[in-house]
Amino acid sequence: MDTSLFKLNQIGIVMLGVGNLDRSIEFYRDQLGLALKYQIPGFAFLDAGGVTLCLSEPLAKASSQTVGAIEIVFSVEHVRAAHTALQNNRISFVNEPRNVTGSSWAANFMDVDGHRLSIFGPE
Repeated sequence: MDTSLFKLNQIGIVMLGVGNLDRSIEFYRDQLGLALKYQIPGFAFLDAGGVTLCLSEPLAKASSQTVGAIEIVFSVEHVRAAHTALQNNRISFVNEPRNVTGSSWAANFMDVDGHRLSIFGPE
């Protein structure tokens, strides 16, 4: 991968911090009609058309308030390569790439206003 030409181009997941995962699943699935794709402890992933809506208890716990606990997740082909390319573009990461579930990896950073962003995909 030529890191000098690297660009983020696809938001794959919008992550919302939630106080009670079961209650939030019931709302988004049963009341709004979004299909539950899968669930792991603390997280639920719902089909929201072109993006996945992720409900996250850990994100809410890491935030000073639940409202505003949101993270925009960019899908990438290779997290480590994207991490290197973005660092070369002067992006400072909150953490190094890490395994978050199965074969999926992530690394987090902030935008200029402090909004949470991440890259997510295979290592």
